[in-house]
Amino acid sequence: MAQYLILASSSPRRQELLQQVKIPFTIRKPGTDESQIVTSNPLEKVKQLAILKGRNIPIQNETEVVLSADTVVSYQKNIFEKPQNKEEAFQMMSALSGHVHEVLTGVMIRSLDDEVVFVERTQVEFWPLSEDEINWYISTKEPYDKAGAYGIQSLGAMFVKQVIGDYYTVVGLPISRVVRVLREFGVYPRD
Repeated sequence: MAQYLILASSSPRRQELLQQVKIPFTIRKPGTDESQIVTSNPLEKVKQLAILKGRNIPIQNETEVVLSADTVVSYQKNIFEKPQNKEEAFQMMSALSGHVHEVLTGVMIRSLDDEVVFVERTQVEFWPLSEDEINWYISTKEPYDKAGAYGIQSLGAMFVKQVIGDYYTVVGLPISRVVRVLREFGVYPRD
């Protein structure tokens, strides 16, 4: 029996990654209150958020498989989520400037019969950034819907000196591992 993927996310980046590897899906946005996850441990936070989002989506029949994910940036034990304003974006970018930080993406894949949860970590090193560079960047729309206030797949790429680990974890979905786990659930790429 063919399984069908339900993406519990409105993230355009996650949608693009699934399209890139030709996995068809339907979007069902989870109506979750993320503020109920209060841990300051980055690994626990992304894991719990992925679980919260995934369990918020009802599975309607035995052919549905739900995929949920969450991404945070962590630097010096601080979690950098999406900045709420220019001041927060400036603070985040200033802190990351010239340093190595960690990006964690938690993933939950579940069906009526099974559930897999995992977290991928990737290290990212930024070049030292000038105040002018940061101010220019936070004047664009880019930082405000991204954990850590930058998008590695777009303008934020110019700040990245090196990536150690899975680039796609930083984008928001460790797609190669996700594809391998989805196979276990009977979800495959299609032409």
